[in-house]
Amino acid sequence: MSNPQEGRAIGAVTAAQSRRVAEQGIFRSASAVDPAAVGVAEALVATLNGMASQPLLTPELQQLTDQVRQRATVGFPRICAHDGVRLSAHTIKLKGDEPRPVVIVPSGWTPFGWVLFEYAYLRLALRGCHVLAYTPRGIGYTMAVADGRYVDAPFTSGGTVDVAGPLDRYDGSTVIDYACEYFAPSRIAFLGESYGSGIGQLVAAHDPEARVDAVVALSTWADLADSLAAYDTRRRELVRALVGFTGGPAERKFDPATRQLLEDFEDGRNLDEVVAWAKERSPSSYADLTNARGVPTFFSHTWHETLFPARQIVEHVDRLTVPKRLNLWIGDHAAPEGPGLTVPSGGTDTPVEEAFAWLDHHLLGADNGVSAWAPVSSQIMFTHTGGASGVREEAASWAEVTRRTERWYLTSGAEDRRDGGLATTVPDTGWKREFTAGELTDASAVDDILVTGQAEWRGEPKSYPTDKFDRSHLAVWTSGPLPEPRRIRGVPELSLTVRSSAAATTLVAYVFDVAADRTARIVTHEPLTLPELTPGQDRAVTWRLQAAGYDLAADHRLMLVVTSRDKLYSTASVAGSTTTITSPDSGPAHLDLPLG
Repeated sequence: MSNPQEGRAIGAVTAAQSRRVAEQGIFRSASAVDPAAVGVAEALVATLNGMASQPLLTPELQQLTDQVRQRATVGFPRICAHDGVRLSAHTIKLKGDEPRPVVIVPSGWTPFGWVLFEYAYLRLALRGCHVLAYTPRGIGYTMAVADGRYVDAPFTSGGTVDVAGPLDRYDGSTVIDYACEYFAPSRIAFLGESYGSGIGQLVAAHDPEARVDAVVALSTWADLADSLAAYDTRRRELVRALVGFTGGPAERKFDPATRQLLEDFEDGRNLDEVVAWAKERSPSSYADLTNARGVPTFFSHTWHETLFPARQIVEHVDRLTVPKRLNLWIGDHAAPEGPGLTVPSGGTDTPVEEAFAWLDHHLLGADNGVSAWAPVSSQIMFTHTGGASGVREEAASWAEVTRRTERWYLTSGAEDRRDGGLATTVPDTGWKREFTAGELTDASAVDDILVTGQAEWRGEPKSYPTDKFDRSHLAVWTSGPLPEPRRIRGVPELSLTVRSSAAATTLVAYVFDVAADRTARIVTHEPLTLPELTPGQDRAVTWRLQAAGYDLAADHRLMLVVTSRDKLYSTASVAGSTTTITSPDSGPAHLDLPLG
């Protein structure tokens, strides 16, 4: 393939475009990459390949490309998988006879395949690594043409999407075979963002010859089943967005069995089969294999991740006995790492630089301090002014992040207050709070998947006007002003008793930090669905919310909100039904808050 953008006009990159991506992130929405990010990537590839008919790059990017062209040769092969599917790939091979490691990069789940992170490949090459990037099977633009046929973009791979299944694992080993023949590498690593990060972990655990020496997994998953449907609540909006983001119509991108499974997920049918399918695609299912191979693994994740929530990652990392590092950042999926993989950051790019330092150490033997890193590093919400600034705390394990637990009892509240209270003194029982279920409210996890979290990362967390929370459709419990700060560190757990006038309901719990002006920022949340209730009968429930690292200031208030619906999730709540929260003597309602 001589020109990955054949037939397309590539526009010149401006400094303003590059700066926008660095500051705003790579996503416009859950199903749209910022065109500026795509433009930078395409201009880099066209220039690197010598196919640009005019200068396309800023001076900084031109210099980077010139340096790589002097030191390496580039290629755009098609790698044939075991079943004949052809994978679109891109190579950067350093010149000279000196043995060098190779970094293999399966692309993320976007229509642009391997092209999007060309900037990262150039950076890796200048650090002394060969690079082999490829698009996993089925991913990439597939375009309808006038006569009813479909044409794949040059960076699109053949076949149908296996969603990090066995075929993707086999493909990963086939790509390693190709890399070994073409590069004769000294060592091998996988680096991935999002979809590619899960594939990298799975290939490292399953490659028949155990050839993977290190993994970098950015914005990744550990337990796909938990990510898709924890507590019987489906992340339906997430799956809808992903199905529409492969680059073509579902009937061409997924085989009939996968389409049926996705339809079952959408409609809430055969969920046991969906869970089994997802478990097979979960790195956490193979933690013992990873541990046996001792593969050094670097993770980068976010507290308010809407695709792959943080709790399943921290639990997986704690199970691993390999050399490991978990960075937890403010924001949502790909917000910390996406810009640094795509464009110059204009400053220190800590999330990606630390990922590259991991590879420098484990592939190139660099004595760069990585061996002394603590296994867990947490950026604390919201101590930053944007990016990687603010407080970061290190720990020897995730278990050590939480030092003690503080129990907050849900109380009836004062007679002159419309909300219940939160108190750490003694249990309060015998009260009830009712609301009408089935309606969306201003209490929500995010305004928009990815976009709200990108704003968090740049220092602009969403503000919630708590006076606008419609108490007819949710219940609220609020503490008094805190006499001293609370360092929330870990996984909160909520216990209460619920009954519904319907035979099923969904509860969504949110923990908020409320300032003196009664505006709030979200700390954490988690939904729970109860599909089989007896109407009017009490059910005691306990569920764990998402992991959090949050500093709650003195004089602020702690707020717990329970509602019945969030647009991120499926709901079993029946519109117009009544949900009642109670606190019986046999099980006083309480929120266990982990503190550091």
